[in-house]
Amino acid sequence: MLDVLIVGAGPAGAVAAAVLARAGARVRVVDRAVFPRDKLCGDTVNPGTIATLQRLGLARGIATCGLAVEGMCLTGANGVSIEGRYPRGQVGRALVRKEFDWMLLQDALAAGAQFESGVAVRRALVEEGRVVGVRAGGPGWEGDLRARVTIAADGRRSAVVSSLGLARHPRRPRRWAIGAYVETAGASTASPTLGEMHVRSGRYIGVAQVPGGLTNVCLVKPWRPGDAAFGRPRDLLLGELARDPLLRDRFAGARLAGGPHVLGPLAVDVGPCAIDGLLLAGDAAGFVDPMTGDGLCFAIRGAELAAASALAALEHGWAGVQAGLAYQRRATFGSKWRFNRAVRSLVSLPPAVAAAAAGARVAPAILQRAIAYAGDCDR
Repeated sequence: MLDVLIVGAGPAGAVAAAVLARAGARVRVVDRAVFPRDKLCGDTVNPGTIATLQRLGLARGIATCGLAVEGMCLTGANGVSIEGRYPRGQVGRALVRKEFDWMLLQDALAAGAQFESGVAVRRALVEEGRVVGVRAGGPGWEGDLRARVTIAADGRRSAVVSSLGLARHPRRPRRWAIGAYVETAGASTASPTLGEMHVRSGRYIGVAQVPGGLTNVCLVKPWRPGDAAFGRPRDLLLGELARDPLLRDRFAGARLAGGPHVLGPLAVDVGPCAIDGLLLAGDAAGFVDPMTGDGLCFAIRGAELAAASALAALEHGWAGVQAGLAYQRRATFGSKWRFNRAVRSLVSLPPAVAAAAAGARVAPAILQRAIAYAGDCDR
């Protein structure tokens, strides 16, 4: 029997697999998709995430991949703009998420993990109150995959988590995302650059330049019953850019290079996981759109915590493992979760953005600390 079965080969699954395989565990990773695969994302990796990967010896070439990101630019209505740079010369990177995920999965395979694509997981297998694997299927087969430990890292719509009734969409916020790569002569590909978040009434637009002369554009806004605009995501995205006073000239004549991708509702609450045999990592453990660009940090550091918990369960049994992982996640991410909620609340009010801009001009050190915290620059 496998020691660990990991459902999902994104960053959380790949990092957990690499850590576990290096520790000598027999690990198998399965995913519905065939890799490399496209993924809706902001396509930026912040300095703290890069530091974590370097400490783990993963994605070794990331420090020179893609484009450098020196900090963040936040704009609001009426031309309000706030810029801040990461401290001590730290930089993030902007690169296509498909390539980043593939780098991490290659690390997991090099460490000795097995990987099988095209495997659709249906549900968790539960026997005598313990998860013992999953029911899954692929081209021409259907069956059970068993392991001593199962790690659900299959994203915010996790089949494993959903089958156990642990996930729900909260009533608020109910935001959806539309993202695409845009080709336009107006968007500079100079490096280094700033990540961008353009906050407007009831919505925001993330912009990141990526290699190959492309710009990642992601619109996040609420969806309401009867809103037909989401049925035409290309028109909705390009229309938002064309109407925006700051972005319309830059993206005049923009053409989508594939896509767009639509995702939502974004927020997913996941209840406490107290079922022996199962650990959660990445967005499968819960998701709220992280405006500060640290979603990958949550995924990768969370995967490291889940891997350590899996090793503890394999060696000593499950007593205290779930509670220990929950405590570690709160201690590691609690303050950052609160920070993200505060930022989302702030930017939902245009006057608050203007006030923040005024405050940044008077006391720029406060902005610099906020940018450093958002970029996980203390890791």
